[in-house]
Amino acid sequence: MRAAASSERSDVAAAGSVGLWAAAVAVVPGGAAKLLVAGPAVLIATAWWAASKAHRWLTLFFISLLLTPPFPGPIGDAGLHVGPVFVVLGILIGTGRMCGWDRRIPPVAVAMCAFMAVLLLSVGFAALYSGPTIAMGSFFRVGLFGIGVYVFLYAASGPRDPGWHPLPFTRTLFLIATASALFACVDFYYQFPAPAGFEQQFVWLPDEVLRRAQGLFYEASTLGNFCAFFLVMIAVAFFRPREESPCSRTVLVLAGAVFTTALILSYSRASVLNVVTAIIALAVVRGVRFWKPVLLAALVLAAAALAIRFALPAFSASYWARISASFQYFGYSPDGVLSGRLQHWSALADFLTRNPWHVFFGVGYKTLPYSNFTGEAVIADNTYLSLLVETGVIGLISFLVLNLTILRSSLRAVRSRHSFFGEWIFCFWTGQMVQMLSGDLITYWRVLPVYFWVLGIAVRENESRR
Repeated sequence: MRAAASSERSDVAAAGSVGLWAAAVAVVPGGAAKLLVAGPAVLIATAWWAASKAHRWLTLFFISLLLTPPFPGPIGDAGLHVGPVFVVLGILIGTGRMCGWDRRIPPVAVAMCAFMAVLLLSVGFAALYSGPTIAMGSFFRVGLFGIGVYVFLYAASGPRDPGWHPLPFTRTLFLIATASALFACVDFYYQFPAPAGFEQQFVWLPDEVLRRAQGLFYEASTLGNFCAFFLVMIAVAFFRPREESPCSRTVLVLAGAVFTTALILSYSRASVLNVVTAIIALAVVRGVRFWKPVLLAALVLAAAALAIRFALPAFSASYWARISASFQYFGYSPDGVLSGRLQHWSALADFLTRNPWHVFFGVGYKTLPYSNFTGEAVIADNTYLSLLVETGVIGLISFLVLNLTILRSSLRAVRSRHSFFGEWIFCFWTGQMVQMLSGDLITYWRVLPVYFWVLGIAVRENESRR
């Protein structure tokens, strides 16, 4: 009786506290003051909800990554983002559930940590050659890459709730991603004011100048790469039985049209090459006739191209003219087709030729766009060359080992248990390695955690069979 009375008094006290808080929110004048009073309660409730299940924080994290823009801030050139806040929450949840972690260390985790160690080592050279301010920016960018590493570790070896299965979670992630791509299409059509820190990327049409589709991301290439990732998922899912696919075929087709449209509007040719390479890899892995996946991709592309042709005829003409010119004039003006990349690559090659000792340890991770140490600030637009100059041979080798380990682990998951996630990440990462020739893709920290989560699930499924 005493226990029941004590419990009843606690419930009454809790209800009274909630009532007082609600009354305070109602009484306080002004919207800002109401948010200030209600904010702690919302944050506590959100943290409690996320901590009650092992993977709920990932849902909040992916929503923040894909559906919220960067905000103006004094740190960095791309603004501030809410995503890292949920990573802190995820680290706390992972620490609190330490007994649920798998003690086995997958080879991909070793390769990732080795690569991160090299990046951290290069921060010292950034401080030596470019000064403490640029070195601090280098350090923060290593930390942003580390977010994806933690998500991989959590997916591959972290705690799980009883009965949890990755396919329903993938369905939620897929719908979140579709909403993000759909917003990018609407954003391009109406040209909403760009979020903080957006990249200056435009499409010059005869009658107007349009900002390339970037959606809620920092720049258009990230959107293109992100769309390529989920288009590969759709292609993989189409060759699966219904029970092994996260969504129905109707949903896959409709979402595929959205992702294809956003990919075209991003104006990213390299992302298209990524998808083509991934589809070839899918045909090889599954041993199917090449025309089947190509026909599927062609039908979705035709539907999206037709929609853009009627909605934005000037842009459609410009886009296909650009694609045609890429093939027609590559032999005459390769640097023009590659948007000036050859000139940047030549400048970096000349720097290494004049200063060969920098080949060993580099000049500091992510210093080239912000420092004049090499003669002028340069955007390498090539992951491999950028790592060679910034982290040296040791950094490039560790990155190549990481890539080979990703491909090997995902392919092993496909062969051992015909893993949906293994097939997805293997095909996409094959295309990703090709796209890295024209962009610094490891700096896309807003989307890398999503890729590494899929990789982590594939590795976990394969390890669970041993």
